[in-house]
Amino acid sequence: MAKRPDWLDDAVFYEIYPQSFKDTDGDGIGNINGITEKLPYIKELGCTAIWINPCFQSPFLDAGYDVSNYCRVAPRYGTNDDLVRLFEEAHKLGMHVLLDLVPGHTSWEHPWFKESMKADRNEFTDRYVWTDSVWEEPAGYPSIRGISERDGSCAINFFTHQPALNYGFYKPNAPWQQSMDSEGAVATREALKDVMRFWLSRGCDGFRVDMAGSLVKNDEDQKGNIALWQNIRAFLDEEYPEAAMVSEWGEPYQSLAGGFHMDFLLHFGSSHYNDLFRNEKPFFSGEGDASTFVSKYMDSYERSERKGLICIPSGNHDMDRLARHIKGERRKLAFAFLLSMPGAPYIYYGDEIGMNYVEGLNSVEGGYGRTGSRSPMQWDSSENAGFSSALAEKLYIPLDPDPDRPTAEKQIAVNN
Repeated sequence: MAKRPDWLDDAVFYEIYPQSFKDTDGDGIGNINGITEKLPYIKELGCTAIWINPCFQSPFLDAGYDVSNYCRVAPRYGTNDDLVRLFEEAHKLGMHVLLDLVPGHTSWEHPWFKESMKADRNEFTDRYVWTDSVWEEPAGYPSIRGISERDGSCAINFFTHQPALNYGFYKPNAPWQQSMDSEGAVATREALKDVMRFWLSRGCDGFRVDMAGSLVKNDEDQKGNIALWQNIRAFLDEEYPEAAMVSEWGEPYQSLAGGFHMDFLLHFGSSHYNDLFRNEKPFFSGEGDASTFVSKYMDSYERSERKGLICIPSGNHDMDRLARHIKGERRKLAFAFLLSMPGAPYIYYGDEIGMNYVEGLNSVEGGYGRTGSRSPMQWDSSENAGFSSALAEKLYIPLDPDPDRPTAEKQIAVNN
């Protein structure tokens, strides 16, 4: 298990969905400079670190989780220099910044995939998970087929436009399934390290890793994924020992064994996190039962040997807003729990002021039912709640229409 940076011992994280946080150029979409502008607010909350959802170049069919260039900030957010300045300004305030790393797949617009689709062998032929024939689907995995001159079907990780990168199969059982030490799988792993080097060398303090336990395929017991991340941990220990790593994995004893410092309790899987905040009768509504959650949490706590951090978030960009299920004063109890449990708490932007889930919205950038949790941050009572000077119809996602919607300005006035 990895030795964690000292600053993680008392870290409180704030998750920022950059599209919806603060727009400083009037195009209706939040940007990097908006985050930099609001760093003092985040620090005043008591948060010491930030996790920023993907801010890299993308066609934005999945809100940026479909990356087309890992080493370039998406123009709608600004420039690489803007992101470096954010790192610098955060450090001046004693804060740290994690970027969101998406290692399991890219956009189908990524240059790697465009090269991989070619019939003639090249450097990127084996960068993704392909079968040998377009008529053979990768058993156990959804796929895309018939889109290129290459004869084969390509496994996908999430939406159709997100082809799965090749880190190998722990137990290959078909001719097209490559081992973890195959040339293609090793090349993918080394390319991931290069992406990490790129941002760590520019001041990034580490990464939250998307779907971290899904990279190696045919890996029922996660031994292959643990080994993959142990290899990456060794690279970090040698070159960037202070880099913090948090996984979207959901089993702390596995992710910590892989060298992560922290693991999220997820709203899916076995954690029973939803029993607390987001089921028909959540515990913190005053009606539910937390005993199954406690049992699972204690099991994870003991199996991870208390050497890493288990992270409990108030919410995130993939789930309902906390305020949809926990009302009024009971939210204070929920936050008291979040902030006093062992591990590192994560506060989703706007949850600190009780932002609502916005009902009835059309899907934006692959959000579907999640779109209502991604509405613009409500700063004050000015135009567009202080999020943007754009026309209301130009906003990335419509604002909460409630005339009594909470704002940071109101909450600060109450607390003062």
